[in-house]
Amino acid sequence: MNFLISATEFKKNLFKKENIFFIIFLIIIFFLDRLTKFYIINNHNENTYYVNDYINFDLIWNIGIGFGLLSTNSSLIYNLVTVLIGIVIFCLIYVFTISNKVDKFIYSTIVGGALGNFYDRIAYKAVPDFVDLHYDNFHWFTFNVADIFITIGILIFILRSFYIKN
Repeated sequence: MNFLISATEFKKNLFKKENIFFIIFLIIIFFLDRLTKFYIINNHNENTYYVNDYINFDLIWNIGIGFGLLSTNSSLIYNLVTVLIGIVIFCLIYVFTISNKVDKFIYSTIVGGALGNFYDRIAYKAVPDFVDLHYDNFHWFTFNVADIFITIGILIFILRSFYIKN
């Protein structure tokens, strides 16, 4: 399989008829993430909103990657991580274009969420996380809607690799 293609061929592959549904799905995920973050930033910026005994909405700004890993005050490291994330997203979009339908669904789920968080890294220099799952005093890592879709995509990818053989 040849991974080196021209930009024109990449664009042609990306916008094939068979990819349009998955691109729309990816865009819906991106905008769902944007809408939830917009709502939380504008309505719950300073307050914790108690949904029930297990879920709170509590806005925190994550300057790291998943679960706050690689959080740093160094703008050089932050920018390098952001560039690396951009490269990974581009690679996933490329793999999406050459994949079968099941994999296109998986990659569009992951990329839709990743683009939401990537947008925040560029626009805000941090990712707003706000879903706080907890039981009594045990709190899971705070996350957002994009993280939910990334996690779902990765879990489906892992399950698929265990149960479906090519």
